[in-house]
Amino acid sequence: QVALVESGGGLVQAGGSLRLSCAASGRTFSWYVMGWFRQAPGKEREFVAAISRSGGSTYYTDSVKGRFTISRDNAKNTVDLQMNSLKPEDTAVYYCAAHTRASILVVSPSSIDYWGQGTQVTVSS
Repeated sequence: QVALVESGGGLVQAGGSLRLSCAASGRTFSWYVMGWFRQAPGKEREFVAAISRSGGSTYYTDSVKGRFTISRDNAKNTVDLQMNSLKPEDTAVYYCAAHTRASILVVSPSSIDYWGQGTQVTVSS
């Protein structure tokens, strides 16, 4: 079992930045590929970014490439999402996610083993 707790959401103007953090507790953090998903009102939950167990590989959905950066600290059991140049369409609840699949190219919510409770990000125009 892994428990995930997000923090860092909030309200920001378009063009601004936010940093989300996810703290994990429970089983060995480095066993898990970590990622972030988001869900906007009336829409399905979608993949945002993932990072490999070692932190050496990352993967992003096209809409956030060049703006968002995922990172992890296996010593502190944390994974962060730095979000720059935010747009109103980035408004959503952001969820920290963990899975044990071999590849970081996992984009389906049904493949995720553990979820955080979510943190709201609102970008005003």
